[in-house]
Amino acid sequence: MQQLMVALNTDRQHGWGPTLETLVFLFWLATGSAYRVVSRVFCMPLPTVHRVVHRMVDEVVAVLPQFVRFPRTQEELQVVGDGFARLAHHRAFSKAAGAVDGCHIRIKCPGGPDGHDYNNRKLFPSVVLQAVCDHQGRFMDIFLGYPGSVHDARILKNSPIYTRGTYPPPGYFLLADGGYPCLQEPLALITPYKRPVRGMAEQRFNYHHSRGRTIIERAFGMMKTRFRCIFLEALEVHPVFVPKVINHCNISNNILLKTTVNA
Repeated sequence: MQQLMVALNTDRQHGWGPTLETLVFLFWLATGSAYRVVSRVFCMPLPTVHRVVHRMVDEVVAVLPQFVRFPRTQEELQVVGDGFARLAHHRAFSKAAGAVDGCHIRIKCPGGPDGHDYNNRKLFPSVVLQAVCDHQGRFMDIFLGYPGSVHDARILKNSPIYTRGTYPPPGYFLLADGGYPCLQEPLALITPYKRPVRGMAEQRFNYHHSRGRTIIERAFGMMKTRFRCIFLEALEVHPVFVPKVINHCNISNNILLKTTVNA
């Protein structure tokens, strides 16, 4: 909480104070409670709770690059590569610069003619979070908002990491599952051999690849565990507001992970 408050704007034009506002927001985020419940818990007027939550979310979005970012130096990049080599149990993966995958965020089905587009293959409405994480499960890049019916590969090709082609740097690659295409340009993306595999060499590659790649699945799992009310129930907010809420979950996840690693 202290790390988050240091990064956020603490100037206020009322008497509630930044500490109380942060507590209100974190309580709403952690419990998934309705605004009226938060209002009763903190003895705060309902309209104020609504304003606090929305203002805090906007402030969190503004500081996102401080907490969710790619390695900035060659030394940081090498640490990530060495970490993936240890995960994969093979030095061939020392040039892995991250793992990418998608995660469905459950929402209440929006109305209108396009509402059915949000139904994913498991038949519940969602928006898709695409994330890239490092060897520790720290999120380095997030892109979300596409309806649940859109395939992971299509989301990737419309995301900034693909269209800008600035990461990973030359000589490095990202790991992805078989739902993505194997690519060299505009970003290097390595996927497993498709089944049935032919021979022991392909089988061994897939084994080591899986050991490295699945850190992104564990990263999603850690975040879902920390924010059960957000990820296990349908978010009762407008789909346009969902990305902002999830941005905060990603930031908090990275802060908690850093605290755990440094402990």
